[in-house]
Amino acid sequence: MGAKFKLKKKGVGQLLRSPMVEAEMLRRAEVIKGVAVATSPVDIAGPHPGHYAGSWETDSTSRGGQRRDRAVGFVRNTAYYARWVEYGNGHPNGPAHHVLLRAALQGGRNQ
Repeated sequence: MGAKFKLKKKGVGQLLRSPMVEAEMLRRAEVIKGVAVATSPVDIAGPHPGHYAGSWETDSTSRGGQRRDRAVGFVRNTAYYARWVEYGNGHPNGPAHHVLLRAALQGGRNQ
């Protein structure tokens, strides 16, 4: 006779908010950050070369998601112009680089 299993939503919620899962989300965010730093464009002739690449941060929380019921990891760039690097500025000389998108696609795999 096989084993019986009864799913308890409270237990699943506790698992999704556990320090173990939050640590894994932070680890994955750090992997994505590493790819983002490595693929960040650097304007050597600009006033602050390497500022964009050095502005990547990671963080995590156990109360994330749409309903604040699970652990999540965050990757963000604190440079004020990060939005324009990611999405472009609408001019031909300011193309979209999609650094974070590409980093999430490459580094977000189970590594």
